[in-house]
Amino acid sequence: MNLSRRTLLASAAATPLLTGTGLALGAGEAVASPAKLRGALDYGLAKLKAVAPGITSFPEITRFEKWTYVADGGWVGGFWPGTLWLAHLDSGDARFRALAEAANERLAPRRLDPRDHDLGFLFSPSWVTAHRLTGGTRWRDGAIEAAATLLQRWNPAGRFLRAWGRLGTPDNAGRVIIDTMMNLDLLAFATEQTGDRRFLDIAIAHARTTQAHFLRADGSTPHVFDFDPDTGAAVGPNTVQGYSPTSCWSRGQSWGIYGFTTMYRRTGLREFRDTARKMADYALSVLTPDNVPVWDYRSPLGAHDVKDSSAGAILACGLLDLAKATGSDRYRDRALQILDGLVGTCLTTASARAEAVLARGTRNRPAEDGVEVSLPYGDYYLFEAILRVLKPAQIAKAIGL
Repeated sequence: MNLSRRTLLASAAATPLLTGTGLALGAGEAVASPAKLRGALDYGLAKLKAVAPGITSFPEITRFEKWTYVADGGWVGGFWPGTLWLAHLDSGDARFRALAEAANERLAPRRLDPRDHDLGFLFSPSWVTAHRLTGGTRWRDGAIEAAATLLQRWNPAGRFLRAWGRLGTPDNAGRVIIDTMMNLDLLAFATEQTGDRRFLDIAIAHARTTQAHFLRADGSTPHVFDFDPDTGAAVGPNTVQGYSPTSCWSRGQSWGIYGFTTMYRRTGLREFRDTARKMADYALSVLTPDNVPVWDYRSPLGAHDVKDSSAGAILACGLLDLAKATGSDRYRDRALQILDGLVGTCLTTASARAEAVLARGTRNRPAEDGVEVSLPYGDYYLFEAILRVLKPAQIAKAIGL
């Protein structure tokens, strides 16, 4: 890794972007008002109206502020139709629905492809949301097929869903990642719709394996934990996206907070709520004063390293959910502070050429792949978080709260 480049990026990241919607705020200062959040969402809707009609693939990451694409959806393909569904939910604009349905259709081949664990990322924001909003049985049935495909990655010896590597190969056969917590809700949906407990039982078992092996005493987590794929024996923590096996990649921590809170809602098992709470308390204890997470909470550069706005948007969603699960207003207050930081310093309003809504994302810092960029999941979870605040009943229908 080039230290001078890293230092330069860190310096840029430490300087708030003056986007016209506000300045960076310290913890405990003013939180996002409904009017400020409404303005940010309206900005996002206007951006989508301008950009979305010309998009016929799946946005993956911006290069020079323009979307680049992954034709089969990669792991991010669900977030583009998901964002369009949320835009339709908020605006009632039939054009967003039509674009969302077309994007959903492009994902169809992936529902039967077991090549990785990302079926939940692909089909929960897209097909499950479409079914909840429209009642369309095609979307429901396809999502259930995707859930059945995900079960093919179940390792009964280790009681985990294998994250990466094609089935039947030794490649990453014993690798589990914190991100998979976000794919479990697809399994919960399948049980809800079919009555077949097998889906939810595997989701619970995987969550318990993650809980037992990822969670550290202070509530932080690694990105990866490896197992012997044949015996299920624990090998130890590792990382791909984080700074080190002993660090705490911020987006992974957000995935875990959101995922464990969701599993609590789906099962009523307090252990999952308590795990989410412990993880949230750690993240909030190390959040920088501008309320936008750095890419890894244990980076040697600390508060001066580059940001990951997507980690903040996901965290805000998880905290708003956790506030309801625990009855603690503290989590809601902190979520609003994070949203204030995001809409105040991370929107793309300063650039006329930007095609995305949320800037200052980081995809893969160790690989220097996607630093200070926009990411489709950043936009999606920003929309979701704002709607959780402004239109709780409507978003509850869309995502099954």
